[in-house]
Amino acid sequence: MSGTAASAARAAHKASGSSPGRAGRRGAAGAAVSVRGALDGASAAIAAGGCPSPRLDAELLLAAALGCPRERLLLDPDGIVPAARARAFGEAVRRRAQKREPVAYILGRCHFRRLQLAIDSRALVPRPETELLVEVGLSLPSATSVLDVGTGSGAVALALKDERPDLQLAGSERSGEALALARANGRRLALAVSWLHADLLAGVPDRFTAVLANLPYVADGERGALAPEIARHEPARALFAGPDGLGAIRALLAALSERPRVRYAALEVGAGQAPAVAALMRRAGFPAVAAERDLAGIERVVVGRRPSR
Repeated sequence: MSGTAASAARAAHKASGSSPGRAGRRGAAGAAVSVRGALDGASAAIAAGGCPSPRLDAELLLAAALGCPRERLLLDPDGIVPAARARAFGEAVRRRAQKREPVAYILGRCHFRRLQLAIDSRALVPRPETELLVEVGLSLPSATSVLDVGTGSGAVALALKDERPDLQLAGSERSGEALALARANGRRLALAVSWLHADLLAGVPDRFTAVLANLPYVADGERGALAPEIARHEPARALFAGPDGLGAIRALLAALSERPRVRYAALEVGAGQAPAVAALMRRAGFPAVAAERDLAGIERVVVGRRPSR
């Protein structure tokens, strides 16, 4: 174990309240630790592990271990963390600090738009920038039939249905495991989205007039540049798409070229990919193409339109 990892392990162990000499208030058995002490120790462990937001991560993990809102930690920093909860917290900190597991996977949930979704390693953790794909979809005409290709956890389809109940939503996914997660999210949220087990458009009924997609767009050679949270834990099938990262997008647009019923397509892309995807979209029969920028100023969603027949 490296020196950094060892330091992280020791700090995580202290955060669990089981290390002798731990600062902070303790119960009679010496196994309890204050909220402040637990957060300080966990933040140190997570920072030593190289995570970019150690204090926030520690607060989210401790709030989950205690079953309370994160705000309560700030209101009662001298409150005692019971021993059993401290042990669960220490294990969560270990997973974050040593394994660099995403916080969302440790918690088993994440927020996207107005929804709380169940999430695990069957699907990518929904990204803030993907909310732009939802915002683009919100502009669709009333009662549009929309297919979310590569739905993963169902985040885009479910968020659209939540905010635009008039839309007819379906989500397709080639991974049966990810599709099961999307179905479970749909049932729990009681949102009427239909789910299709399909690789892109293969076998998908030709009834949709709009297609949204957040497909894999990382080039195979960029694996080493990814954060450990992504490279170690998120499903590779949902990340990588050939030498230029456009393999999946290229295949989808080729399929859309044979689906004239689809009048509208919106695809999330990686930084710098928008011009190439725009050209592919025009060749697929979408003459009106535009790129929408995310909050970082990156051209993140390429939108193509076909004229009404």
